[in-house]
Amino acid sequence: MNILDAVRERHQMIPDKYLQMSKDEMEQRVREIKQKLGKSLFIPGHHYQKDEVIQFADATGDSLQLAQISARNKAAKHIVFCGVHFMAETADILTEDTQNVYLPDMRAGCSMADMADIAQTEAAWEELQSIYGDTIIPLTYVNSTADIKAFVGRNGGAAVTSSNAKHIVEWALTQKERILFLPDQHLGRNTAYDLGIPLSQMAVWNPFAKKLITEENIQDLKILLWKGHCSVHENFTVQNIIQIRSEKKDMKIIVHPECSREVVELSDYSGSTSYIINMLEKAEPGTQWAVGTEMNLVNRLAQIHNDKTVISLNPQMCPCLTMNRIDLPHLLWSLECIEEGNPINRIKVARETAEEAILALDRMLAIV
Repeated sequence: MNILDAVRERHQMIPDKYLQMSKDEMEQRVREIKQKLGKSLFIPGHHYQKDEVIQFADATGDSLQLAQISARNKAAKHIVFCGVHFMAETADILTEDTQNVYLPDMRAGCSMADMADIAQTEAAWEELQSIYGDTIIPLTYVNSTADIKAFVGRNGGAAVTSSNAKHIVEWALTQKERILFLPDQHLGRNTAYDLGIPLSQMAVWNPFAKKLITEENIQDLKILLWKGHCSVHENFTVQNIIQIRSEKKDMKIIVHPECSREVVELSDYSGSTSYIINMLEKAEPGTQWAVGTEMNLVNRLAQIHNDKTVISLNPQMCPCLTMNRIDLPHLLWSLECIEEGNPINRIKVARETAEEAILALDRMLAIV
């Protein structure tokens, strides 16, 4: 076996034939396999996926929404999740043992989810417990690994989405005096601030320095934010807003709460992906919108709402690089392997981890 073959075997690299096929050939084969496998195949596609992939999605949506739809689709034995790793994990957690979840490209990760390592999180929890005692409840954004969801579940906490974060944070503060918010500091900060908690009562936990970054009295802190962020949404800046305001005075600015506090504060609207989509659907024809979220979605919204002007808040923005690893060749490869009875890249969460992660998800669903 040569070196390239060894690498392919270890990392399940896509065979060259898929990179040599034409777009038309690949699209035709995907249609044929979908027709052949029928209801036993289900393809959920996240909003941030490329058009070449999303055209074949049986459902589109946010990560948790797609996992829930997959779980309700009992006829689907093969779920080819077009998203990133943590999304496929959530789908595996919620689906039955008879349903198998696959990720077309195992390199499709999420930098934000990867910023909350379970070993670092457990070490941080021990240190924070030594400082604050039993006064902290953990919350995790659904954009986190199964291990982090399980950690939150076994420690009495809940998951949150960008849509329900305010409700969950309000609930958490009835349970304990403080919150440890994983892994996205911006969603945690924006949510807490909107609920009236001052920035002086928030601090960032740096897992590498192993300490809270603050100039305040640490006993006055209520919101302990993990030092994590979305690499896409953090690239929207105050300067982007200043430029839009100076050049396009009638343009409305709408951003995702994974953006920084400064960007959210200067925008006209902020909310989840679903909120952004709904706002543009309801907007009057002729209105102008600068959107602070992932570029594939912004471009799709611009095409759908061609009676309005829709642009990216950051004209230099590129699509989410890890999400973009799921492309038409990888989708076809995954489907052909299923058709041949030799599926690849199955996502399987250990039973104990799944059971503890479900605790965090169930608490969230019980609250909202």
